Amino acid sequence: MAEASVMGTSLLQVTGLSKSFAGIKAVDDVSFSVEAGSVTALIGPNGSGKSTTIDCISGFTKADAGRVILAGKDITGASAHTVAASGLVRTFQNVRVYERFSLRDNLRIAAGGSAATNPLTFARVREKAPSSEILDEHIERVGLQRYREAPAAILSYGQRKLLALAATLILNPAIIILDEPLAGVNPSVIRDLSRLLDALKSERRTFVIIEHNIPFVMRHADHVVVLEAGRKLMEGPPVTVRADERVMRAYLGGSGSDVATEKVP
Repeated sequence: MAEASVMGTSLLQVTGLSKSFAGIKAVDDVSFSVEAGSVTALIGPNGSGKSTTIDCISGFTKADAGRVILAGKDITGASAHTVAASGLVRTFQNVRVYERFSLRDNLRIAAGGSAATNPLTFARVREKAPSSEILDEHIERVGLQRYREAPAAILSYGQRKLLALAATLILNPAIIILDEPLAGVNPSVIRDLSRLLDALKSERRTFVIIEHNIPFVMRHADHVVVLEAGRKLMEGPPVTVRADERVMRAYLGGSGSDVATEKVP
């Protein structure tokens, strides 16, 4: 799977995305783009349409209107398998693993299995699983090397999220979507994820992150898209978003200076 890494190039373009459920618009004419080599954060209060937006982009929900262009290819309405094979792979807020299988075997399935046997990413993009050496490299990359032959059942919830990230990295996609990677994890794992994201950014990896942890977003994101009630409220660099009173009222519940003083654990 080819990986785009030229900063300043629009790798993902979302235009006029809309989705309704039972007559209620969950996503209403949302547009944004993601540059190659950048981290774009999608934020907003619960019910703002973040998850539905990502589900439509990644092929798990079919949009009612709009277009999704990935690296110049129209993937609008494509299945999740096709989207993954095209270079966009995601994690999920609620991580599922094969608890009786080792970390190696979980990654082996994620890299080469079918969607029916791949709870980590649901991607089906390879016919042959990578070698044990490559599996071990990715397990070590996320700091889980001591558990590589252990059953995944022993992992904490946060460690399972690290394993899910390893499962996306092993596919070498053009874009990785992280769906609330910090939800329900302890400060130690947050620090691990923060350091890992720093390292991956230095490699010009491209990420879209849905996250409620605003200090984490402000520290890592190059661009922030704010949703409210299904519509795009605003977008811009973190410093601009942090200072916007509309964002404070809609989501942050405080002043920009309050957010600026918070730190990632």
